[in-house]
Amino acid sequence: MSSAKITGIYRYPVKGLTPEPLPRAELRAGETLRSDRRYAIENGPSGFDPAAPKWLPKPHFLMLQRDEWLAPLRAHFDDDSHVLTLHRDGAMVAEGDLETAEGRAAIERYFASRHAGEIKGPPKVLVSPGHSFSDVARKVVSIINLASLRAIENMVQAPVHPLRFRANLYIEGWPAWHEAGLLDQTIAIGSARAKVVKRITRCAAVNVDPDTGVRDLMIPQTLMQRFGNNECGIYAEIISDGEAAIGDTIAAEQPTLV
Repeated sequence: MSSAKITGIYRYPVKGLTPEPLPRAELRAGETLRSDRRYAIENGPSGFDPAAPKWLPKPHFLMLQRDEWLAPLRAHFDDDSHVLTLHRDGAMVAEGDLETAEGRAAIERYFASRHAGEIKGPPKVLVSPGHSFSDVARKVVSIINLASLRAIENMVQAPVHPLRFRANLYIEGWPAWHEAGLLDQTIAIGSARAKVVKRITRCAAVNVDPDTGVRDLMIPQTLMQRFGNNECGIYAEIISDGEAAIGDTIAAEQPTLV
């Protein structure tokens, strides 16, 4: 059984904004990491109804694929107070409780005033209890194999910051591209179990340097030229509760012999 170690755990409370590192995470069946993609910022009217939430594709929201100017913003979300704080160049530029209309309005005012020329319509912070603004229509955990990223570095002849890939879990110990062969398999993640449900198709967001916001690489195009697809990483759906921490093992389960 080929196993690897978890080297990084991240969540993204607001879709398109910066990640938050975690030392450990609870994993619940059928759920994302706590508060992962819990909020999104609507980029002009999308038709999203908080009372009857339905999955919408990411172009309806602010996102790095199109809006690389988001990268220099530094976001922090507090679970207890629901307060989102935004910093730019070391200075706080906005703060608000995302569970209140007033707090959401404070964040919306920042984007409407500071980035008026870069958005399509009135920015609106969206939230609906239990809904996740994921890139896919199911609640999943995304996993990136760092050996695969090193293989990409060799292809593009440049350093590739792992956070370009906006994953929940980063792992070390599998050979490059090993994860692509795990589709439909069950894996142990710490004390939780998950089923690998999809390979991740990469978009232009991974071309954006997460520190500077500069669009400086052509990773999906390079993958397509080399492999005939632009996949890197996997989505896994948690099927039994548990916990994962940095240093924990992640491994595919051996099939039962009958």
